[in-house]
Amino acid sequence: MGRIEITKLSMAYDVIRWEEKSILEAAKKKGVEINPIECKRRFFDLDERLDKEFGEIILQRCVSYYRNLHLTGLFEMKGSRVINRLEDSIICGNKLFTALTLKAGGVKTPKAVFSTNIEGALKSIEKTGYPSILKPTVGSWGKLMALLKDESAAEEFIEHRENMHPSYQQYYIEEKVKRPPRDIRSFVIGDKVIAAIYREAAPGVWRTNTARGGKASNCPITKELEEISLKAVSTIGEGIYGVDCMETEEGLIVHEINSTTEFRNSVPVTGIDIPGLIVDYLVKLSKE
Repeated sequence: MGRIEITKLSMAYDVIRWEEKSILEAAKKKGVEINPIECKRRFFDLDERLDKEFGEIILQRCVSYYRNLHLTGLFEMKGSRVINRLEDSIICGNKLFTALTLKAGGVKTPKAVFSTNIEGALKSIEKTGYPSILKPTVGSWGKLMALLKDESAAEEFIEHRENMHPSYQQYYIEEKVKRPPRDIRSFVIGDKVIAAIYREAAPGVWRTNTARGGKASNCPITKELEEISLKAVSTIGEGIYGVDCMETEEGLIVHEINSTTEFRNSVPVTGIDIPGLIVDYLVKLSKE
């Protein structure tokens, strides 16, 4: 297959994981050139036109949340279109901002409370009840989440946060939703839900993250899942997302949207060529 003549595409990354390799391989198979931008060890001259070097469209795949945001802002302000946009990545990367955005858009979410001090945090759990889940506002892979089973556990975990970086002294607390020992991650590219997986928690583990032993399996894309996934993304902005849902007696609810979503464990169980569809989406954008 010959090279497809399109707007120059690039991909920003700091760690070259399976996902980034698969995107570059998918592009090569399709005859699409994607320029990889290694961001961890280089510098950027603020007086240069970066869009000339990197192109009009940049796929943002940096793992580091703060590196991701700063570079996205840099690329956008220097003339490139970044997928996903800075404002969308800021919201998705912060659980408080995500919850507020989803609620404002009428998307069903877990009951949650927020405080910036110990006293308020402990008092707020009267709203969510025990058990509740303490989450860092910024974080991934289930790190630094804590299950607050009772008042004693809440005091222990929340007081411990006071000895940590100030970013962890923002107390976002969710109810522990009654659900099966699994959640659902759907993958949204543009205006389509292209795949979904169940993430089943490992035995004795309440977190479903595959990074913590959660097992991935194919999840059918029902009408309900499609509708709530697209509605959730519509509150953010079009792009490439992973939407995390939980099954409840009242139907699906959304608890997170991931802006730089992983899919290594999802491709084998769904049979969907997620990296190839990402490349197709970038090509489509380049022709608009």
